[in-house]
Amino acid sequence: MSQGGGLGAVESARMAVAALLGAGVRYVVVAPGSRSAPMAYALAEADTAGRVELLVRIDERDAGFTALGLALATGAPAAVLTTSGTAVGNLLPAVMEANHAAVPLVVLSADRPDELRGTGANQTTIQPDLFGEHVRFAVDVAAGDNPVRAVETALSAATGAFEDIPPGPVQLNLAFRDPLVPAEGESMGDPAARRVHHAPRTPLALDFPAADAALPERRTVVLAGHDAGPVAEAFARAHGLPLLAEPSSNARFGPNAVGPYRLLLEHFGPDAAQPIERVVLFGRPTLSRPVSALLARADVPSALYQPVPVAWYEPGRRTELPLETLADLAEFAGRGPAAWLDAWVLAGAAAQHALDSVLAGNAEATGPAVGAQVWEHTSGQLVLGSSNGIRDVDLAGVPPQEPQATVFANRGLAGIDGTLATATGVAVGGRQETTVLLGDVTFLHDAGGLFLGAGETDPALRIVVLNDAGGAIFGLLEHGGIDQSGRYGTAVERLFGTPHTVDLSALATAYGVPHRAVTTTAELAAALAEPVEGRSIIEVRTDRRRLRALHGSIRTAVAAAVAGTLGG
Repeated sequence: MSQGGGLGAVESARMAVAALLGAGVRYVVVAPGSRSAPMAYALAEADTAGRVELLVRIDERDAGFTALGLALATGAPAAVLTTSGTAVGNLLPAVMEANHAAVPLVVLSADRPDELRGTGANQTTIQPDLFGEHVRFAVDVAAGDNPVRAVETALSAATGAFEDIPPGPVQLNLAFRDPLVPAEGESMGDPAARRVHHAPRTPLALDFPAADAALPERRTVVLAGHDAGPVAEAFARAHGLPLLAEPSSNARFGPNAVGPYRLLLEHFGPDAAQPIERVVLFGRPTLSRPVSALLARADVPSALYQPVPVAWYEPGRRTELPLETLADLAEFAGRGPAAWLDAWVLAGAAAQHALDSVLAGNAEATGPAVGAQVWEHTSGQLVLGSSNGIRDVDLAGVPPQEPQATVFANRGLAGIDGTLATATGVAVGGRQETTVLLGDVTFLHDAGGLFLGAGETDPALRIVVLNDAGGAIFGLLEHGGIDQSGRYGTAVERLFGTPHTVDLSALATAYGVPHRAVTTTAELAAALAEPVEGRSIIEVRTDRRRLRALHGSIRTAVAAAVAGTLGG
C-alpha cells in the first residue's frame, strides 16, 4: 500500500501493463525517467517474460515517432512511456500526426500525485488533457487508483471501438507516489529466450468482378490518395477506369495505373476531346495542386469512398459526396468506355517515356531519378519522407503490375519531423527489410533518430538521403520564381533554401551507421541492388539549383509527347 492510501505505485503499474497487453499492445517505447519508473519496471518484467517488446529511446520526440511507426507497421496499438514535465510535451508532434492519420498511439505519461501539483514540485506541470482535441480519449488516473478500467476504455478509443470515432491517439496520465521501485526481494527473473514477433504485413491485391454492363458509361477517373488501399486499384480495374494513385495509397500498381498522372490532367480538361466527367476518391489526396484543382471544379462531380469515419476532415467540410458502399460508388462512377481507359494508358506511356528520356539525359542523380530508382528497387517496406521525396516518386515511379512493397508516409500532417524514428519503428514492427527515402533537411531534423542504445534492436533499414544542401521543394513553388527574379536578393535562399554544409558521413560515423556517397544514377542502382542488412545510409549528392529547370524540361517533353498521342 502507498503512503497516500490505495494501490502502491508498482502494483498499480503492473495492473496497467496487464491491461495494456490484454488490449493488444505488444510494443512499448520507453524514455528514461524517475516518475515513470513503476511502469518501466512492470514493463521490464513483461518483456523478460516475452509478453511485450520494449524499445528504449533517450529522446521523447523520437520515442513517440518510433511508437507511431510500430503502430503503422503492425496495425495494432503501440505505446510510448515518458516521465513528467517537458518529456510529455515532446510527444505532441507524434500525437498530432497520429490524430490526423488515425494511428492508435497510446501515450503513457507519468505524473506527480495530486498533493504535489501546483506546489512548484520539480518537473510538475498540467499534464491531463495536454493534447486537447488531438487525442480520442484522455484520462487522469490518480495515484493509488485501480487503472484497469481507464486503460481498457483508452484502448477501445485508440482502436476505433467507439461508434463514429476513427482510431487515433489516447493519453493515460498515470500519477504515482513514492516508493517508485519494486519492494525488497522482488526481481524479474531470467530473461525469456524469445521476443514478441508478428507476421509481416505484405502488399495486397484484390479482385472484384467486372462492373455490371447495365451501368452507364462515364469518363470517370479514380483518385487514390494516402492510405486508399488496394480496394482503389481493384475498383478501377473492375470498372475500366484510369487509376491515378499516390505512392502511399498502396494502390499504385496494376494495368490501369498511370504513373505521371499529374502532368496529364490538363490534357483531359474541359476543352479536351475526352474531358473528365466524374471523379471517385479513395483515401486522402495530399501531394498535387493539379489534383486539388480537379477536385475543386464545380463542373466535375466527385464522390469519396468512406465506409468508416476518417480523421482527416470534418463531415460537411469537403465537396465530394461521401458514399459508404462500393455499390453506391459504382452507381456514381459508372463504367469507363474502352476508348477512355485506352486514352489514359497511351498518354501515360507516352508521358513516362518522355520523362524517362529527360532523366536519362542527366548522368548526375536528380530527385526524380532517385525517386524512380528507389521505387523500382524496393521490396518489403518503403517509408517516404515529406517534401520532395514522395513527390519525386509520385512523378517518376513506374507503377508495377503487382505491389512490390508496403508504403508508409507521415501524411497526416505531412511534417518532416520524426521521419527516421518513424522508419525505425516501421522496420522493427514489420520484421522485414525497409527503405526510407528522405531529403537532407528531413534527415538532419531527426538526426537523433539514428541513436540506438547498446543492446537495442538494429533493424534492417536502408536510409537513402537526397542531399542537395538545403530545402529544394521551395524552389519548385512560387518562391523559386521570386528567387530567380532577384527582387528579394538572397532572402529566399536563406529563409526557404536553408543552405548548410553538414558532413553527413561524419554524422553517420558518430552514430555508428555505415555510410556511402553516390553522385550518379548508376552508382545508386548498384547500391540499391545490395541486400539490406542492419542500418546503412546511402547519401545521394546532387545540385538543387538546376531542379526547377529540370522540372520545366519534363513538363515540356511530356506535353509534346501527350499532344502527339491524343492528336492535339
